Amino acid sequence: MYVDSHCHIHFPELRARLPELLAHMDERGVSHALTVCVELAELPAVLEVASLAPNLFASVGVHPDYEKTEEPSIETLIELARHEKIVAIGETGLDYYRLTGDLDWQRERFRVHIRAARQCGKPLIIHTRQAAADTLRIMKEEGAEAVGGVMHCFTESLEVALEAMELGFYISFSGIVTFKKATALQDVARKVPLERLLIETDSPYLAPTPYRGRTNEPAYVAYVGEQIAALKGVSNDEVATQSTKNFFKLFNILK
Repeated sequence: MYVDSHCHIHFPELRARLPELLAHMDERGVSHALTVCVELAELPAVLEVASLAPNLFASVGVHPDYEKTEEPSIETLIELARHEKIVAIGETGLDYYRLTGDLDWQRERFRVHIRAARQCGKPLIIHTRQAAADTLRIMKEEGAEAVGGVMHCFTESLEVALEAMELGFYISFSGIVTFKKATALQDVARKVPLERLLIETDSPYLAPTPYRGRTNEPAYVAYVGEQIAALKGVSNDEVATQSTKNFFKLFNILK
């Protein structure tokens, strides 16, 4: 069985189809999914969806792309993370692709999330885009290794992956790894040990081949897993078993 370690099925376009999505997950052998919060205002929707089924989980955090939104405090994140369905802090991190100018607020927000995660003892879900050096620097300065977490939708170099793994983080691959031209990322995927690897959809975004360009959903994580297996020359079952084991271990979820 596979697990979708990062999706956004609380987004309206997927929430409206939730029974269908859950049925598709079952058909494709996807046992669990983690729906990830991107701003505090949507947390009620995140929790509402996660509470509808025992195989769904949630996180709390504010995405670095959301500039004009409620800023989280350490205390707020800790309090919200007490909910039984919340297994992680994030998604958080740095993104220098979509936003430019003075991004000190983004870096401070990232530090707040790491400090909250350390205090509540829950792992981090980290987004980084064109900001790898600063992301790793802040992770080290704030002691992110104390709780660990996952570098989600990974698209960086092997060197970045190795540094993150040294801090106790997992590397998560999305549908991008199935794209024909993603040869550099595919090479990274070959070299990341299965014991440090997760798979995800980031749905509704980044649908894998053969659904590229369409709305993504958790069931399609199976295509990511199958691509990882092909790249590594191992069985689909081996990737499914190990990535699922990693998911439950990282997020401290009891089966």
